[in-house]
Amino acid sequence: MRLGAGVILAAAALSLAACGERGQSADGDWRAQMGQVRMAVRGSEDDPMITRRLTAYRTYISQALGLPVKLFESSDYNGTIQALSSGQVDLATLAGGSYANVDAQVGERAAPILTIRQAEGDTGYYSALLVKADSPYRRLADLRGKTLGYTDFNSTSGYLFPRSVMRDQGVDPDTFFGKSSFAGGHTQAVMALENGQFDATIIQAGGGDPQHGFTTGAHYTMARRGLVDLEDFRVIWTAGPIPNSAIVVRTDRPQAFVDAVRGAMAALPYDDPETFSDLGQPEGSAFTAISREHYAKIIQLRAEDIARRRRGDAS
Repeated sequence: MRLGAGVILAAAALSLAACGERGQSADGDWRAQMGQVRMAVRGSEDDPMITRRLTAYRTYISQALGLPVKLFESSDYNGTIQALSSGQVDLATLAGGSYANVDAQVGERAAPILTIRQAEGDTGYYSALLVKADSPYRRLADLRGKTLGYTDFNSTSGYLFPRSVMRDQGVDPDTFFGKSSFAGGHTQAVMALENGQFDATIIQAGGGDPQHGFTTGAHYTMARRGLVDLEDFRVIWTAGPIPNSAIVVRTDRPQAFVDAVRGAMAALPYDDPETFSDLGQPEGSAFTAISREHYAKIIQLRAEDIARRRRGDAS
């Protein structure tokens, strides 16, 4: 049944490709025009299996599209953003804040087409304010004058979104904390907290909600690897849900290619559930179609944050 669903979706993709806006045939002109598929990915700093996972991912996409796939790996958010914005790659997986950055640079030349929908129907995740379990901090208010570690300037959950929610709750993140800086990634943020560099840090959390708890996030991955003990940490504040990451494509590529990507990725959970799971997706989740409107709030938040900085409001 799973394989059959995937075949149907793949067939639909080929049908769409045959009707592409520029008239390419489903298995001819657009492939010859492109020659290969170039895809940007951000190397996961918290997963030792990243090479195996990306190899399987590349193999699947190559077989589904009938073209060789070249992966451009970046160690940070900005590398992936610039690769797509400059047209060095044809598609990328981007979180909302990163897509907002691309949108500000190239507008309609890049478009989100798919995002993950969990089995429960949710399409989002959360920011989690993490502290050491043996610390005295129990709520956001307890961190006044303390040190905070953000993930990355281009991180949605580790910077952009939680700062907006704090302001909505009457907390100015630029004056409330004694000092704040960037850790460079989710794993780095957890390690910095573990080593006493920060009193608290903000990371991504998913696979649940604030009421029932979470099952995914950098500290969970690190705990499974034996690098940290989950009992050493406590989440004291959350913000969300935040729209999940998206498959973003360059719209100046052949329309038949864009349609084929949409169909191939939509079929992935059914055609190759093992690879889909290896990519960190929970059982029962699948891709769902989206557009720029899905990230309208994130785009607005990023524009407001930059405007605030230019006015000199931020420290």
